[in-house]
Amino acid sequence: MEQKKFYITTPIYYPSDKLHIGHSYCTVAADTMARYKRLTGYDVMFLTGTDEHGQKIESKAKEAGLSPKEFLDRIVEGERGVLDLWKLMNISNDRFIRTTDDYHCEAVQKIFRKMYEKGDIYKGAYKGKYCTPCESFWTESQLVDGKCPDCGREVHDAEEEAYFFRLSKYADRVQHLLEDTDFLQPRTRVNEMVNNFIKPGLEDLCVSRTSFDWGIPVDFDPGHVVYVWVDALFNYPTALGFMNDRYNDYDKYWPADVHFVGKEIVRFHSIIWPAMLMSMEMPLPKHVYGHGWLVIDGGKMSKSKGNVVDPYALSEMFGVDALRFFLLRTFPFGTDGNFSNELLINTINTDLANKLGNLVSRTTGMAEKYFGGTLPTEREDEALDCELKTMACALRERYEEEMEKFQFQNGLEEIFKVVERANKYIDETTPWSLGKDESKRTRLATVLYNLLETIRICTTLLTPFMPDTCDKIFEKIGACEGCRTWEKANVWGSLRADATVCKGENLFPRIDSEKALADLEALQEAQKKAALPALEIESYVEEYVDFDTFLKSDFRAVKIKNCEAVKKSDKLLKFTLDDGSGTDRIILSGIHAYYEPEELIGKTAIAILNLPPRKMMGIPSCGMLISAVHKEKGEEKLHLMLIDDAVPAGAKLC
Repeated sequence: MEQKKFYITTPIYYPSDKLHIGHSYCTVAADTMARYKRLTGYDVMFLTGTDEHGQKIESKAKEAGLSPKEFLDRIVEGERGVLDLWKLMNISNDRFIRTTDDYHCEAVQKIFRKMYEKGDIYKGAYKGKYCTPCESFWTESQLVDGKCPDCGREVHDAEEEAYFFRLSKYADRVQHLLEDTDFLQPRTRVNEMVNNFIKPGLEDLCVSRTSFDWGIPVDFDPGHVVYVWVDALFNYPTALGFMNDRYNDYDKYWPADVHFVGKEIVRFHSIIWPAMLMSMEMPLPKHVYGHGWLVIDGGKMSKSKGNVVDPYALSEMFGVDALRFFLLRTFPFGTDGNFSNELLINTINTDLANKLGNLVSRTTGMAEKYFGGTLPTEREDEALDCELKTMACALRERYEEEMEKFQFQNGLEEIFKVVERANKYIDETTPWSLGKDESKRTRLATVLYNLLETIRICTTLLTPFMPDTCDKIFEKIGACEGCRTWEKANVWGSLRADATVCKGENLFPRIDSEKALADLEALQEAQKKAALPALEIESYVEEYVDFDTFLKSDFRAVKIKNCEAVKKSDKLLKFTLDDGSGTDRIILSGIHAYYEPEELIGKTAIAILNLPPRKMMGIPSCGMLISAVHKEKGEEKLHLMLIDDAVPAGAKLC
């Protein structure tokens, strides 16, 4: 009989130079699912990777003084990079793809050409709203309060020659897929996709760019690079060998059984992705599951918000398995989860120390105390035993039902119902009292064996969540390889009657909450200080300025309507500004080394307006934008002074 196949993916991650626990959430869930499927007998392919092309990468690499590939290699393969984090979190991926891999680039060029030759990709000119951080084009109707609907940042007008994918052609088929099948999960995501994106009218999608170079070239039209939607989304089949010679298991594993993705990219995976697969006449994935975010105080974890939680510090303090367990025990996978250090510590103390750890420690400790670690084989059952046995043997079915729906929290809840029942069974049978009466020796052995069997079953089903810890529990209770299997997880009596037990150290010592919170706070403060740059401030000017002269300086808030590089200049940017007067003001500023024009459009800056006009590169500059300058490690840094966008154009600073 042919082994069942299961292909699971996480989204390929946009490389970040500061990884936090939120980056681990989806991958830990996918890893748990992959381990669960392997446990149940599936041949699993688990893919993760990194999305490495685009304008943001190009700009960040430039800021760091590196080539894009050097910048990416540091983040992906360097110390505490993506691969290091996956190793830390014990991620068991079978394959890791980087979209800069040669085989992927080769395949994407073939895919792009095939859709072009079919007529589903055509050349045009794009003019519309563009969000640089999200690398997304939007129509006016899709904006929320005039801003990007995904990240809430400012957008700006953009126009360039581009290729487009006929997304509108597949609107009806995609709507049917979403509304009439279980393709997109949880179901709550469907209405959002249909009502917000399909019913208002799907517009054709820009799939190439000419305004930057860091991307896969369109091989039949130099100057164009393939845009992220084709490049990133097709990693799922190219990592199996689709349209390349690197691998040869596309026919074996495709279509994917499930893509786990964050809710912010559900639109791309549930609308754009199936439409492109339809164009390529490829089988569609069976499911896309859009999970929620880990949030802090209601806001998504983000380096820019200063609420990053360090997975290395948490793992060192509490252990990797405790952290993995917390992520999937505490929050329903389809909704947002509000992370806090207090919640993490309470979960570990309540579930792992008080319940599971206590059960294992008490049972193995009594087996050692009363029987030297090896139980006699005689048994003396009582009616009191039936409920625990029945509950433990029925656990696998209830657990499987939840896991197949990707409801990790509910699967763990079922396990801990049995763990709690076993702890109650100890109180009911009072083995410490039985141990005082030699005539109760057989009954005591029966009670302890029942507890060990319950632990064995629960540990088998906990293995996908806490693999290293479960191996230690199996060793403690003397469980051989043969009784750690899925097939034995609902069969009572699989543990050898004379198995040798070893208590050893407690798996989850209870955490002193007050001390741990104080240690975490001190650590986080130290990390914040360490992250601050070593600044060199220019000497202060000792000469006083006449107060009346200073008051003549006209500082105003200005809105940046447009920003563009000045031809034949490496330094100058030309700003078109709304200064509140009703007439556009032009100011030139030599800050191109620090900013790309498009990232400043829509921002509110400060300018001094009553300076004499000054020509630069033949262009009159009427005023000066205010910036802050300092040196960091000997290198000059400049920051354009930006203020709250709520300040109206022309507001006088005083």
